[in-house]
Amino acid sequence: MNYSSSFYRLLKTVGSSSVSFGNVFHGPSIGMLKQYHNIPSPNIEDENKAKPFSLIMTDRVRRNLVFDRWRNFMFGRKELGPGMVLFKNYLTHMGQVDIVNICQKWAMGPGGFYRPSNRSGAKLRLHMMCFGRLWDPVTKYEKSYRSDGSAPPPLPYEFISLAENAIEDAQLHMNLLPSMLPDICVANFYSYNDRLGLHQDCDEHVGGLDRGLPVVSVSIGESAEFLYGHTRDENKLEKVLLESGDVLIFGGKSRRIFHGVRRILPPLHPIGVSQVIKETGLILGRLNLTLKQS
Repeated sequence: MNYSSSFYRLLKTVGSSSVSFGNVFHGPSIGMLKQYHNIPSPNIEDENKAKPFSLIMTDRVRRNLVFDRWRNFMFGRKELGPGMVLFKNYLTHMGQVDIVNICQKWAMGPGGFYRPSNRSGAKLRLHMMCFGRLWDPVTKYEKSYRSDGSAPPPLPYEFISLAENAIEDAQLHMNLLPSMLPDICVANFYSYNDRLGLHQDCDEHVGGLDRGLPVVSVSIGESAEFLYGHTRDENKLEKVLLESGDVLIFGGKSRRIFHGVRRILPPLHPIGVSQVIKETGLILGRLNLTLKQS
């Protein structure tokens, strides 16, 4: 089974041009999370070891343990449309570092980052990996394994908790926004020349689409110019800047909006982004998580 070579594009050794894996499983914050998260290691040698501490905790306790660390006490809120809200500076510095470390942990093995193709065979201008379920631009949800035989790693509990809590925060001001329990996370990494054309997230079950089950999008790293609206005409679309730590939610009447990433902005490197890059070795670019219920 071939390991994903594109993982090398996601990480760099700080202060060096070579990649080092010496700290990849125990970054500056992932080691603090592993005592209560329920993600199995990709290399389990002894299945008879004691059960993880998380099994004797309730979901609410585990959720609070994660989110006390991940969510800023104060964050901005901008309503972009019915069922669509942008939370500015939603994630703490530690939360962003944790997310990068979790992604790099699982990208080490089969199912890691790769550059997918569209129906014409052309490569997309981004790198992608999936958690929980496989989604592909061509086969959608039809396949369980990629062409190299690899299956997606499990959906981390922390990502599920992030989506649930963000939706609950949105529901405080949007009574009609339904709840959603994600079973897939599509992680995209954009370098400066990458972009994502206009599209709708409409490959999910028609019942969930009709109910407007929301999509939760998380941004880490460099800023992106995000287009959105109810038309394919770019001249009529709205645009908003998605920065590191922002969380965007769109559901309800906005569930089927057209959206895309026009460009990744040149590095400005505010202090927060610089620290995330320094502590994780994330290469320059943008990491985005899209969580939804398929």
